[in-house]
Amino acid sequence: MAYATTNPYTGKVEKTFPTASATEVDAAIAKAHGAFLEWKELPFEERAEVLHRAAQILAENKRAYAEIVTREMGKLVAEAEAEIDICVGMLEYYVKRGADEMAPHFVKAGGLGDTDVMVVNEPMGVIYAVEPWNFPYYQVIRICAPQFTAGNAILLKHASIVPQSALAMEDLFAKAGAPEGLLTAVFAGHEATAQVLADPRVRGVALTGSEGAGAAVAAEAGRNLKKSTLELGGADAYVVLEDADLDKAVQWAVIGRNWNAGQVCVSSKRIIVADALYDDFVAKYRARARQNLVAGDPMDSATTLAPLSSQDAVDQLTRQVEHAKEEGATVEEIGIELPDQGTFFQPMIITDIPEGSDTRHTEFFGPVAQFYRAKDEEDAIRIANDTPFGLGGSVFSRDIHHAQAVARRIDTGMVYINQPTGVKAEIPFGGTKRSGYGRELTELGLKEFVNQKVVAVRDIDGEF
Repeated sequence: MAYATTNPYTGKVEKTFPTASATEVDAAIAKAHGAFLEWKELPFEERAEVLHRAAQILAENKRAYAEIVTREMGKLVAEAEAEIDICVGMLEYYVKRGADEMAPHFVKAGGLGDTDVMVVNEPMGVIYAVEPWNFPYYQVIRICAPQFTAGNAILLKHASIVPQSALAMEDLFAKAGAPEGLLTAVFAGHEATAQVLADPRVRGVALTGSEGAGAAVAAEAGRNLKKSTLELGGADAYVVLEDADLDKAVQWAVIGRNWNAGQVCVSSKRIIVADALYDDFVAKYRARARQNLVAGDPMDSATTLAPLSSQDAVDQLTRQVEHAKEEGATVEEIGIELPDQGTFFQPMIITDIPEGSDTRHTEFFGPVAQFYRAKDEEDAIRIANDTPFGLGGSVFSRDIHHAQAVARRIDTGMVYINQPTGVKAEIPFGGTKRSGYGRELTELGLKEFVNQKVVAVRDIDGEF
């Protein structure tokens, strides 16, 4: 596989990188393992200082980091800057709370004192991180911040279209004072997965990506008895109940479906609206999208709709839309003006989607919104759960307690009330079903790759 920066707006190939050989992959593992042996011995305070310096460097150079992302995968530069703000927050979260979350805790056991059974959290080693292109920094920091706090090292295989973002993250932690190799970027091919996960120095793998990639990596991890966590696709339900604030729900739907050009696992892909509101909702969504979505240069602050990440992404989405038409769904273009250059995709609305069709179970990774008319609340919940995915979701209602009750019945890892699924350092992230398993962020993410070791004590002079 080729690693290259191809600007989605200009179409220019800006830089290429050779794929790592087996020898180079082995050297990368050795480098990361060497850093781990040094890093795990440092007291938490010294680890936290590195994370803090990394956060400062990101914050102080936000525009420069953001422009790398925009050139590589087309994200609006303002959205890239917002991504960096989230990264800073995640790093600082572990600076402030990592010590408490890594501290030993005690278990009461019959016949032993209250402090005689201790559970300690020990780092495991090198963790292989396979990350996607849609959030080139956030995805990396989301695994690095907790795992560096725990004392682990990261071997990073980033998406092939964002190699300079991968190098920027590697350089960030070097500048922050981490041991050389604590974050090691390797431009490995897919075939390197077997080599990496067979190596005893690599103790686990965290992947964010497609179902196919997740299945292949998880199988290889299982073959080598290595722990894996997976964050895969999503087709988030956006449920609008009859008592919802219609205008605010529409406003959030346009944002939730089209941010990052719709290339978000947790964007609002399946909009399920109560029958009484449905016609007005679709009409208002159409009007607001036409008004708010401005396609253009992602470096321009006036642009609100970025190009897709690549021509391959455009072609894949086009095939999915054509298949929806073939299955009998109604496809309508929003009709905004698109530039003559760049990998843009016309925002669309899909309605009248037949029961049992492939389209109902497809993740559209771009500015394509699916609309479903719900006969009643039970029907809305049925539609929300009629998906192989289970990542995030939303429920809109003026009655918060009722919305929470509905949220409990939606089979996903996360449900947000009166807003699209979001991300925040203080909130765990992860899904169910074919959206994967495991959690990232907070203490849940921190302990995915630690050895929770039991240390139990009995008085040698006590009775048997």
